[in-house]
Amino acid sequence: MSEKIARLEGFLVIASLWCMVVFTFFHVCLRGLYTKAGFIWANNILGSIAWSEDMVRMLVLWLSLIGASLLAKEGKHIRIDLFSNVSSPVFILLRNLVLAVASCLGCMIMTIVSISYLRLEISFGATMFLSLPSWLGQSIIPIAFSLMAFRYAIAVLSEGLNIKERG
Repeated sequence: MSEKIARLEGFLVIASLWCMVVFTFFHVCLRGLYTKAGFIWANNILGSIAWSEDMVRMLVLWLSLIGASLLAKEGKHIRIDLFSNVSSPVFILLRNLVLAVASCLGCMIMTIVSISYLRLEISFGATMFLSLPSWLGQSIIPIAFSLMAFRYAIAVLSEGLNIKERG
């Protein structure tokens, strides 16, 4: 199941990145055609796809949170590691367990907080591009944090088993 979710996340990352690149490229080209060459039609097209700038901003949020979830799964998130070369293997396992527990708890707290935020956003009834409800774009926040909490919970179990085997 985790691999299927990771494949879906990978697809969403690629699709989001492509959409961001395509829409941003068109915006830059059309803006240049209008401001540098004076083509009125380019400005008219820009006006008809004005929603795409908001969509690109929303996709940045989706891309960063889905990417963070994928990195948490693969254990490739940013970490400052000063003592691994001089520490004993048991200390490293204990450190990894503590970090996995802290990360899992932090993501669980962020999931709860982001659900509260999403409820508040739903009650406001604001809209984003194409008159879609804004909570729809922000729904990735609790989804991504809950996935990360799940992945760190798996890491806690894995590190716990590693310590049990060594201990």
